Amino acid sequence: MHRLNKYKGFLILVGLSGMLWSCEQKAGSGSNHVTITPSKGVSTETPLPAGVDKSPMDMAYYPVDYPKLKMAKNVQEPLVARVIYSRPQKSGRIIFGDVLKYGSPWRLGANEATEIEFFKDIIVEKQKVDKGRYVLYCIPFEDKWTLILNTDLFTWGLKIDSTKDVYKFTIPVNKTNYPFEVFTMEFEKAGKGAELIMEWDSVQAKLPFTW
Repeated sequence: MHRLNKYKGFLILVGLSGMLWSCEQKAGSGSNHVTITPSKGVSTETPLPAGVDKSPMDMAYYPVDYPKLKMAKNVQEPLVARVIYSRPQKSGRIIFGDVLKYGSPWRLGANEATEIEFFKDIIVEKQKVDKGRYVLYCIPFEDKWTLILNTDLFTWGLKIDSTKDVYKFTIPVNKTNYPFEVFTMEFEKAGKGAELIMEWDSVQAKLPFTW
């Protein structure tokens, strides 16, 4: 009886192994499903709980991660700039030329107007920009963006008083190697200064500045 039970157990193990092998073969043969680890700026689009903002607010600094560096007492450069914005999602849409019409103002984000603050005077395109806090918005075109600094703070969306525009800059745009699911703004060191990098869908624009 003991030997018979061992034999039955052996048959069960063989049967289970065969089933697993068969499933692996079916999954592997003829399957073209590829799992890709999302790149920077790309979302897996996990459904959000009710009441959670689809365009959460974010903040970027130059130097990068300045608050963390300050807490760690590891600041190598003085604070130069900070941008506060909300991050809308692509969600399967064609953004530039469709959702965002060329030649029409865009808030460079969602919800409240995007704000940028300079903690010292800077230079953009040989033009001095005074230290201070500004609304930052954009007029996108297919091959360039016009970026505008405005002093009409604490506004929602694009309800901005254009008579308070104080600086305008035109910068080129480039195509990215992959689409960015969420609108992303970040600072990076560049040459003797830095640049504000803006990316969404398959478009990237950079605003360089020095001080």
